[in-house]
Amino acid sequence: MVAGICAGVLAAAVLAVGGGDGAGGDGAGGYSMRTDARFAPPGAFVPSAALTYDQELVPAAAWIEVEQRMSSGGATSVRLRVSGLKPGHAYGVHVHRNPCGADPAASGGHYQHVVSSEAHHVNADNEVWLDFTTDERGAGRARAEHSWGFRKGEAASVVLHDRPGSRERAGCFTVPFGWVA
Repeated sequence: MVAGICAGVLAAAVLAVGGGDGAGGDGAGGYSMRTDARFAPPGAFVPSAALTYDQELVPAAAWIEVEQRMSSGGATSVRLRVSGLKPGHAYGVHVHRNPCGADPAASGGHYQHVVSSEAHHVNADNEVWLDFTTDERGAGRARAEHSWGFRKGEAASVVLHDRPGSRERAGCFTVPFGWVA
């Protein structure tokens, strides 16, 4: 298992094109990024950008990939792919505001286009929801599209919740999202 985690960490890659300083939306053709990693427990010998907090649902060495594409006008698409998770399980997945940490709460709350604590703003139109159910092999995928883009420094991770609608965090992946300039 350690060899799988090591290989996953070494294979993790980020591809960012356009946007100069990571911004995008500057008229230069937009921004695109793809990154992947293998999950590891917090404090693992070989650290990872993907952390598991519940190894029954998100086993160490399970894989995650996140891709973001943003047009020069700011419209954003986020795609998620996973493998090695618990087969046949429904996960709630959202973009969160802070990077992952050893404490599952470190990633903060959901990124919101219109920042609000009112319940009517907690929805797939105002947040990036990537809920999915894994297949019999533990693989899954999801995609969200919005006419808006992220604000600089306010979107930093993807959190896998133990089920849709839950606050329990089973895993977290720190992601270098681009933003609207």
